[in-house]
Amino acid sequence: MSFSVEFKTRWADFDANIHMRHTAYNDYAAELRLRFFKEHNITIQDFTKENVGPILFEENTKFLREIHMGEDITVNLKVIGLSSKGERWKIQHEVFNQAGKLSAIITVYGAWLDLVQRKLTVPPAKFQQIFNDAEKTDEFKEIFLKA
Repeated sequence: MSFSVEFKTRWADFDANIHMRHTAYNDYAAELRLRFFKEHNITIQDFTKENVGPILFEENTKFLREIHMGEDITVNLKVIGLSSKGERWKIQHEVFNQAGKLSAIITVYGAWLDLVQRKLTVPPAKFQQIFNDAEKTDEFKEIFLKA
C-alpha cells in the first residue's frame, strides 16, 4: 500500500542560500512516519499502552536536487527491509519538489524499543502488520538477525 503526504513548506525550513536546509528534509520524513502510524490507527496512546516505541539506528540523506523557498514538497514511505518478526526495519523516503522531481532520498534503519526494559523487542502484531502491508522498494530484502 502506497503512502505519501504533500507538505506546505515553512519559511523556517530554508537557509541563507534560499534552499531547504538539510535538517528540514529529515524533519519532514519524521513527520511522515508519525502520520503513517496514525493512518494505520497507531497513536501515541498505543505506544504508551504497549510500552513500545520506534527508535532509529541510522538515518542517511542523499541530496539530488534543490528545493527552493516557497516550493511545496511530497514525501513518501517505502520499506527496504524487514526482519521476520518485524523487530528491525529499513525505510526509504523519497522527497519530491513541487514539480514532482525527485530531490532527496532518505534511508532510515530502525527497530522497536521496549519502553520499560529499555531493550530492543519484537513489536505487537498490530505494529508488525503496518510494515508488512506497506509498499516495498524493488530492492526489498529480509533483514537477518544474528542469533
